[in-house]
Amino acid sequence: MYEIKTFNAIAQSGLDTFTDNFEINQTKQPDAYLIRSVNLLKAEFPKNLKTIVRAGAGVNNVPLQRATDKGIAVFNTPGSNANAVKELVISLMIATARNLFAANEYSNGHTEADVSQRTEKDKTKFNGTELAGKRLAVIGLGNVGSLVANAALALGMKVVGYDPYLSANAAWRINNKVKRVESLKKVVKNADFVTIHVPKNNETIDLITTKEINEMKDGVVLFNYSRVGITNNQAVVKAIRNKKINHYCTDFGEPVIADNPQITITPHIGGSTLEAESNGAIQGANTVMDYLESGDTTHCVNLPNMQVPFETAYRITVIHQNVPNMVGQISTKLADHEINIENMANAAKEKVAYTIIDVDGLNGLDQADLIAELDKVKEIYRVRVIKHH
Repeated sequence: MYEIKTFNAIAQSGLDTFTDNFEINQTKQPDAYLIRSVNLLKAEFPKNLKTIVRAGAGVNNVPLQRATDKGIAVFNTPGSNANAVKELVISLMIATARNLFAANEYSNGHTEADVSQRTEKDKTKFNGTELAGKRLAVIGLGNVGSLVANAALALGMKVVGYDPYLSANAAWRINNKVKRVESLKKVVKNADFVTIHVPKNNETIDLITTKEINEMKDGVVLFNYSRVGITNNQAVVKAIRNKKINHYCTDFGEPVIADNPQITITPHIGGSTLEAESNGAIQGANTVMDYLESGDTTHCVNLPNMQVPFETAYRITVIHQNVPNMVGQISTKLADHEINIENMANAAKEKVAYTIIDVDGLNGLDQADLIAELDKVKEIYRVRVIKHH
């Protein structure tokens, strides 16, 4: 029996996904955390914790290096909320094009008896534009960006995209009418709307600053529904004052952009729909079960992604440093106890590696004794022995 601890409100559909081999919130020594936005950056992790699964895309609330050092695999659920973010961005694109926020404020301030006549006189100041024929630049063509690009095409927009890290699988999702360019400078040039959908890392912090904004056309509308810090908000405010940016929409508020009529801030609700929360919870539950029962690491963010058929009686998984002779040391330890290896797979991700070893039996050796023996290798973070159910 595996023990799962949940944080935040995990959708019931996700909790219902767990099989009878899993108990929810019944112990202080869980095998897995299933989380959403809870901040774990300073949390103390229980010794038995093997995995943290984030029902969502971002893992900025998880201390990845500390988790790795303790042999804890961290996962996300990419794509589970992509449609929700896409729909919000498209709706805000329409709202800004049609000046709906200013029109609503005007209407709320004019409710007198002759409002119909006054509105008829004043409404030309809210004349907007249509999206059809306008140019949209999409920076990042992954799960969200590809959906935004395809939806914009369906609305009659001209779409250009930029993503130097586009995977082959992601490329298949993008309509071939989306023109892909090779630089940030080229993608934003002449765009009426610019939307950003990239992960936050050292390369994307301040991805959009004054330099990039100056390459855009006057009156551009900018969207940041990725993470705070990817656009430089000081630069955005300056560009609004200079009439370079007409409107800015973001899911991440900061004091510098507060109370500006040309900035729309939503309270981090891009992926907050009932459907997205259910999708993330179900995907998260399946990820927990796959890792605990088979050791598969699909969508793992701190280990190499591996999916190996489990066809033997036992599987030994080892999280270790990516240094020479680790596989040799592990194999020697098993050979010393006359444990025969039926299948082995190994992969690395930067400084950490993951080894999966399938064996038909443990030759009478107790699982705890085998783990203790392998744990003697100082470069090993965690060893698990999984019995095939």
